[in-house]
Amino acid sequence: MNSPKNNYQENLKGLRDDLANMLPKEALEIFDADAESLQENHSSIIKLQVGDKAPDFSLSNATGKTLLLTELLQNSKVVLTFYRGSWCPYCNLQLAHYQQSLDKIHALGAELVAISPQTPDESLNIKEKNELNFEVLSDEGNHVARKYTTVFKNAEAPLNTMKNLGLDFDAHYSDDSKELPVPAVFIIEKDSTVSFAKSLGGDYRNRVEVSEIINHLKNK
Repeated sequence: MNSPKNNYQENLKGLRDDLANMLPKEALEIFDADAESLQENHSSIIKLQVGDKAPDFSLSNATGKTLLLTELLQNSKVVLTFYRGSWCPYCNLQLAHYQQSLDKIHALGAELVAISPQTPDESLNIKEKNELNFEVLSDEGNHVARKYTTVFKNAEAPLNTMKNLGLDFDAHYSDDSKELPVPAVFIIEKDSTVSFAKSLGGDYRNRVEVSEIINHLKNK
């Protein structure tokens, strides 16, 4: 895949072309139907609104170190993004997209933190694969995600399709709940107040543009 441009939607077309070449047509149709179904069935995603206090958490990073939100907020604002897993091409695209603007995010007084229900080993995998220079945390069991965004059980059709493609979904997680968070982004001020909360809905193919994050940080 080509190096991502600093615009998710622009690069999404290239990813879709790649997937069309890599995957059987029937498999891609099943994944797309799943995304469209999730969009229809999950209309109220965000659990926190602007002005709410962000719940504190304690999670392991990719090397097993425990990080607390309150400790991160002592030094900077936090841009928190929830993603599905290292097996999800749209998550990889989004995180690589954010990595390209990491210096700008830092210059605006914020740290970027990504959270998924994956094990620390899988967090390390996605960090190394995409050369990510920000914290990738493991929320095994989605305990933190439930306080911020919607958590749902992955459907049988995409799971069976992944299995047929040789992808072991369960190997990425420490439980067999098959639960995933709906992707969402939050910006948390140093006093723990949520100043930005956004999800583009259940359709995981769509993600918050980094330009929105940067514009918000600039205007705060």
